[in-house]
Amino acid sequence: MKKTHTLLTVLVAFFLLIIAPGLQAQVVKPDSLTHWKRKLLFNVNVNQASFSSNWKAGGTNSIGLNARFNYKLTYKHGRNGWENEIDLLYGFVNNAGQGYRKTVDRIFIDTKYGYELSKNWGLFSSLNFISQFAPGYKYEKDANGVEQSILISDFLAPAYITSAWGLEYHPVDYFKVRMSPFAPRVTIVRNSERFIPSVDPVKPYGVTPPDETRFEWLAFQLMAEFNKDIAKNMNLQWRYIMFANYETLAWKTIDHRLELLLNAKVNRFIQVGLGGILLYDYDQDSGAQISQAFNLGFAYTFQNYEEPK
Repeated sequence: MKKTHTLLTVLVAFFLLIIAPGLQAQVVKPDSLTHWKRKLLFNVNVNQASFSSNWKAGGTNSIGLNARFNYKLTYKHGRNGWENEIDLLYGFVNNAGQGYRKTVDRIFIDTKYGYELSKNWGLFSSLNFISQFAPGYKYEKDANGVEQSILISDFLAPAYITSAWGLEYHPVDYFKVRMSPFAPRVTIVRNSERFIPSVDPVKPYGVTPPDETRFEWLAFQLMAEFNKDIAKNMNLQWRYIMFANYETLAWKTIDHRLELLLNAKVNRFIQVGLGGILLYDYDQDSGAQISQAFNLGFAYTFQNYEEPK
């Protein structure tokens, strides 16, 4: 295991050294002849630790990797606009004696058509999808002290598809709020019976087995997004989503999801990031869920427009 970790680390380092001289970490090629704006962000981060058998301070041989892919495609002509975003995040760690364990996992896809009413207000219709790539587990010890992995989530288990209709407020380029008094949502839990013992004995993720879907037709959604360089070489992004079902409306049943990411550019090729997710969904858990990650690694971006100063 130690040799595998060391070899993989050397290969990754060698790969970055080979490709770095031929790449620009950020490429901006303005194209004033098109109504389309494109922006691509890709970064990958690797961390590794290994110890000799007589290392007295203790430690566990490990290797971890996480990667993010974000692509935005925007069309603007006259009062009409169409915005599309794909945001993918996945990471894992392999600890000696424990095997591979997922650290971060997210799929977010969003498309929105908008029509400007004024400088700061517009009508919109959107469709977004949220899920994850791989199975998720919690780890507990049995009566004999042996650790067991218990399945608690999977691809399309759960997944959320929301269609939102309403007004958008966008006073500046880096901040906007969507308010949707009509936002039907479908919750998907593939093979929902799997999660009866581990998630909820009656309605895992709000879906009653053997059903695999739950439709919430009358609902309200609010989405706020912020993306701005708050200092030189430092960018702050956050996205907040609130969802409320009119039919089961109560303070404890309102869903909240806040995603936060702070990126700092060290040099042309290296970027450091600190991010996290705060999630409250009563159908998943009665308390707030928190995920946090720190990353240091290679980043590449491309866009066909210049950011406003």
